Amino acid sequence: MAESGEGDEVKKLKLYLDNCCYNRPFDEPTNQIMILEIDAKLYIQEEIKNSIYDLCWSFILDFENEENPFEDIKESVKIWKDIATEYISPDESIRSAANHLKNTYGFGAKDSLHISCAIYSGCDYLITTDKKMIKKGLQLNNIKIINPIKFISLLEEENDK
Repeated sequence: MAESGEGDEVKKLKLYLDNCCYNRPFDEPTNQIMILEIDAKLYIQEEIKNSIYDLCWSFILDFENEENPFEDIKESVKIWKDIATEYISPDESIRSAANHLKNTYGFGAKDSLHISCAIYSGCDYLITTDKKMIKKGLQLNNIKIINPIKFISLLEEENDK
């Protein structure tokens, strides 16, 4: 499931999960899609723990997670900061890119920061359960914004080739 790099080196896919993706397993599933998203997100987490993918964490994830009123969920999500292979700190170029995304494509302020962080760190995918972000993200060429179910499906298709 990893991409090939130059020579014998294998480059792992670099992933960025946004806050709604981290919180999906704690949502009360109201339909089959949510159930599948929960399973897919938990599968991706296991693959990250098994070092199949590299994970990026950011300052905006810190901020959003700290706003969570449910202490147990907040602590469960915070664990992923330590598992991440890269931390993205605030940077003027990230803020500038986020403003561009917000003003040009209509992303919300927090979504724009998540996307800018993922692009800044060179992530291959930003994984989210936010349908609006995914739809607007189709306009972007420098990051693939994708649902966890679709992410697994794409990788399975690649492995079947």
